[in-house]
Amino acid sequence: MATQNEYKLKTLFKELQPGCIVTSVWLSEMGISKDLKNYYLKSGWLEALGRGGYKKPGDHVEWQGALNAIQKQSGTKVHVGGLTALSLQGFSHYFRLSSETLYLYTPANTKLPKWFSDYNWNYKLFHKQSNFLPDNIGLRQMEVKSILVKISTPERAILECLILTPQIFDLVECYQLLEGLVNLKPKLIAELLTHCNSVKVKRLFLYMA
Repeated sequence: MATQNEYKLKTLFKELQPGCIVTSVWLSEMGISKDLKNYYLKSGWLEALGRGGYKKPGDHVEWQGALNAIQKQSGTKVHVGGLTALSLQGFSHYFRLSSETLYLYTPANTKLPKWFSDYNWNYKLFHKQSNFLPDNIGLRQMEVKSILVKISTPERAILECLILTPQIFDLVECYQLLEGLVNLKPKLIAELLTHCNSVKVKRLFLYMA
């Protein structure tokens, strides 16, 4: 039993690289019981971010570590999209410079873990639940501060901005964004528009283009 618990602890430390997080789902899959998890917490080997998220004590974690855990360990279909995805890929540098909002997109009726939503990431979280685009087109893996997260390609991200007009983004803002996207892939754009079920987004994009 001692050898098995030692193996579990080594596996835990291997997963908890700097800036990374483990979820209660992952702990359960690794055979780490609730009692053993509480022992790790009391012994100072784990620190709770809330109910369901854990990190190394004293480790500085940011949203990308948490999102990686949600995507990889919990299987939740969530990705960085819209303006945040464009910004991470070098676009929108002139656009909404004061914005500190993290734009996340999921299929309709998908909830984010409470430990993630309640934690202070120094960003305002904006969570858009929608099925206006399929969840398997226009997404890619990107390394953000040495941690892989799933984000929208520029082609998908601009459509995700348009779905938020005029409530969140002004039409002029979106037009200025689109003007800066000079290397969009026509084939991917065509595929996204074909599968897009929002008439508003289709019309706005074609009009601006």
